[in-house]
Amino acid sequence: MPVIAVLVPDRLPGHHLTTPGLVFGTAARDHPGVAYDVRLCAAGGGPGPGRIGLPAPTAITLPWGLAGAADADVVLLPSREALPVHQGLPATESTEVLHAAAARGARIAAVGTGVFDLAATGLLDGRRATTGWRHQEELARRHPRVEVDPAGTLVGDGPFLTSAGIFGGLDVCLRVLAQDHGEQVAGDTCRELLSPLAVHAERVREGIDRGLADSSGLDDTLAWLDSRIHLPLTPADIAAHAGISVSSLNRRFRARTGLSAQRYLLRLRLQRARELLEGTDDSVESVAARAGFTSPAGLRHHFGQLTGTTPRAYRARHRTTAPGP
Repeated sequence: MPVIAVLVPDRLPGHHLTTPGLVFGTAARDHPGVAYDVRLCAAGGGPGPGRIGLPAPTAITLPWGLAGAADADVVLLPSREALPVHQGLPATESTEVLHAAAARGARIAAVGTGVFDLAATGLLDGRRATTGWRHQEELARRHPRVEVDPAGTLVGDGPFLTSAGIFGGLDVCLRVLAQDHGEQVAGDTCRELLSPLAVHAERVREGIDRGLADSSGLDDTLAWLDSRIHLPLTPADIAAHAGISVSSLNRRFRARTGLSAQRYLLRLRLQRARELLEGTDDSVESVAARAGFTSPAGLRHHFGQLTGTTPRAYRARHRTTAPGP
């Protein structure tokens, strides 16, 4: 049975503690033959008390120390409430655990600010990685040998996975699940976990759309952007239409949507692709072009990150007209 070792720091957001068990437990429940041993390991050494953060500080007791990660197939570093103040991991033993995991070929994943702990070991030197957009500049400053991906919500480089965003832990666990058991199992698990939120998410999106329509200085640009998602637009193109700098443009977009202009454009393109897959007979290649992706491979990559499945598999489950190619 594959072992997933979660190295739990003190004061981590509560959902980062529960997400691995939720994802792998759901997959095991719904798919015979899927089984994982998820271990919560105290990053400070032996098992003992720890604390989780928001929405309220809570004391917990972790069943494993770092020895629980000695034979792990996947080692996961969750996000902290705040950036680590140190330049390296506080416990040398933690660094040794991660180097040992890398040496035996285990996969190592880090979410949000947990990427700083992984980068501090030197294992990410010369590799691509990402973290939350608020901390990307700091990650690049502290670890100049790491290639920081400014747009990636989930970045894989060799055996290393890094992610950002509130669903970063979910993205990482679903990617591990897909690697082990295929895209269908990962997609089914994703839908099982997220489908109850679909109606609420649609209402939230409608509210965002209304807010954007009323936003000063962006309404014309948003309409212009929506009609041109099939074109190879850059943030500079969008900022030029709005008549502001790229940094100002991104500040306005983040204030309204939580996304940069580039990420918002990507979400528009993915939504357009979903609509085309559901309601047309267009080939995947045609869908990619009409939705603004430079290649079918680009569509598959980003579509997989969003849905945990492929465009063809999504169409097979959700289409509303005759089967596509």
